Amino acid sequence: MEPSPLASPAPARPVNVPLFALAGAVTVANLYFPQPLLAAVARGLEVSERTAGLIAPAAQVGYALGIMLLVPLADTARLRRLTSVLLALTSAALLVAAAAPDVVTLAVATLALSTTTVLPQILTPVAAVLAGPGRRGRVVGLVGLGLTLGSALSRTVSGAVTDATGSWRAAYVVAAAATAVLLFVLPRRLPDRLGSRGRTSYAGLLAGLPRLLAAHRELRVSALLGACAFAAFSVFWTVLAFHLAAPPLGYGPGVAGLFGLLTLPAALLSATAGPLADRYGTGAVNAVGLVCAGLGLGLAVLAPSSPVALAAGANLLVVGVSSSQVAAQARIFAIGQEVAARVNTVFMLATFGGGALGSLAGSWLYAVHGWSAALLAAGACVAGGLLVVAGSARPAAPSCAPDGTREAGGIHPHAAPERTPQGET
Repeated sequence: MEPSPLASPAPARPVNVPLFALAGAVTVANLYFPQPLLAAVARGLEVSERTAGLIAPAAQVGYALGIMLLVPLADTARLRRLTSVLLALTSAALLVAAAAPDVVTLAVATLALSTTTVLPQILTPVAAVLAGPGRRGRVVGLVGLGLTLGSALSRTVSGAVTDATGSWRAAYVVAAAATAVLLFVLPRRLPDRLGSRGRTSYAGLLAGLPRLLAAHRELRVSALLGACAFAAFSVFWTVLAFHLAAPPLGYGPGVAGLFGLLTLPAALLSATAGPLADRYGTGAVNAVGLVCAGLGLGLAVLAPSSPVALAAGANLLVVGVSSSQVAAQARIFAIGQEVAARVNTVFMLATFGGGALGSLAGSWLYAVHGWSAALLAAGACVAGGLLVVAGSARPAAPSCAPDGTREAGGIHPHAAPERTPQGET
């Protein structure tokens, strides 16, 4: 079935790409900055590393819940009000996490803050809609670069803050302050609404999500790719801090966080994925990205005690997964402006659902079988993604639905009316 093109009215204001990228970086960092702190959290709260490792899947589950329950509102709600509420709630939850007396409180606070820090998944469709078809891949790529930098550098900052202060709690306080600053800057720079004033109820928005997935092959392909790629990504970063802290390496959270800085070249390189997807197609970028991710995991398995090899593998993984995600999102945003936030909801729900499973499986496999077993599971996820790319290269089955652009016996002589994307209620 052919996707409905995005309607392209003149945007109310230009795309403020630097601000969108910065805001996305700060808010997505709230998911990733705890990862290099897990060993320190285990010591500070006097729990096992396996128990502390549950913080990572709690973040992924919370993010998936926020994407499912909150992001669809962006299609009909007032964006400025919605953004302000989300930023305020995230800042408060970060402060609760900073003061957590035990791992249960920390896990619950992590679940809450990751549920509300979904602003990146609202800003991305807003930027795509404002950019229009000709620049969609490029703009999504630049906003995606902000997200990649935020996820990568947050690990470095949190590790450095923890080493400097001697407490993992200080990193949560810094994150709360950075999120709160956005509350005074971002909302006023957003358009009032992404789509038209909604007549659809909140229940109707959520009920339409499965229909969108059933109606659009592009969305199904991207959702599967996102789940596979991010599962592999989450396995690696969840167990890396434990692997670096264990003999023979024996590094602390500062070094674990430094890996975020070491992947900066990969983050910058991933910005080229958007223009490449515009030029060569999303499938080609997906395939190349997954191959890069697989090579990175292979390098980390073959040389587990070499910091240089681990850093090189992390770079290949970051550029591969980030590029694949940019291409997947460029594919789904062609479905329609009126459902842009909802198709992104379905895509990111699948992506972070895969990430949560990857974090959980990675923690368990590392605790029971070690580093190589965890990364081999990540490699299996990458292989699954490549199978999805290969399957999506086959032409879609022709739709049996009536074509509104045709009359019996020939092409309709008048311009086709604008179609409402399937799944819209």
